[in-house]
Amino acid sequence: TALAHAFRCFYRRVRQSPSSSRAGPEPSDKCPADMVKMTKSKTFQAYLPHCHRTYSCIHCRAHLANHDELISKSFQGSQGRAYLFNSVVNVGCGPAEERVLLTGLHAVADIYCENCKTTLGWKYEHAFESSQKYKEGKFIIELAHMIKDNGW
Repeated sequence: TALAHAFRCFYRRVRQSPSSSRAGPEPSDKCPADMVKMTKSKTFQAYLPHCHRTYSCIHCRAHLANHDELISKSFQGSQGRAYLFNSVVNVGCGPAEERVLLTGLHAVADIYCENCKTTLGWKYEHAFESSQKYKEGKFIIELAHMIKDNGW
């Protein structure tokens, strides 16, 4: 079994002395620990304070927004319900394009998680109708792509 093989590898390493003529295990003797690829730990551009309720990317857990920045929970995204935020962190912005949404014509830019590159929603760049101007500069994140963190 794999556990027995790992134990044998460990036992061989313990028995092996630094003055041994053998430099290391033969390629066929590779231990599971020798085959583990080291990965870089996750780092995000911004971490929100732990004392606040936050929203994070459901795919990689990068912080996205503070609950205090939530404007509305009454929005519809392409994959279901979405929230409107005043500001977000750890997101990139694509090029703006005109789209006809449920509330009319808007210039929007898709936003994506800077860590895992998943498309999260969009940013309102320009609203063509005066009643929709309050959305300009605000961000939509779909519930399908975020999770509540810290103190919920």
